[in-house]
Amino acid sequence: MVRAHIFFSGSVQGVGFRYTTVSFAKALSLTGWVKNLPDGSVEINVEGPREEIEGLISKLKVQFGSFIQDQQIEWLEVRGEFIKFSIV
Repeated sequence: MVRAHIFFSGSVQGVGFRYTTVSFAKALSLTGWVKNLPDGSVEINVEGPREEIEGLISKLKVQFGSFIQDQQIEWLEVRGEFIKFSIV
């Protein structure tokens, strides 16, 4: 189990990015949250098996590849503070 702190930038707001992230994360049994930031980027904090988180990132890139300009991922130790995945 790991935690990933992810930022996606580009034209990622207003295209269903957060709702799709929640759907994908729930299907992968991941916990955490996703939110829009004032600078137009999207921030994700997610916990679960690394393979599943990598699957989430891959699915988002396939779904929104034309909208994503850049991504930053920081891998961290799991904290176990989330019980579900939601939009904040």
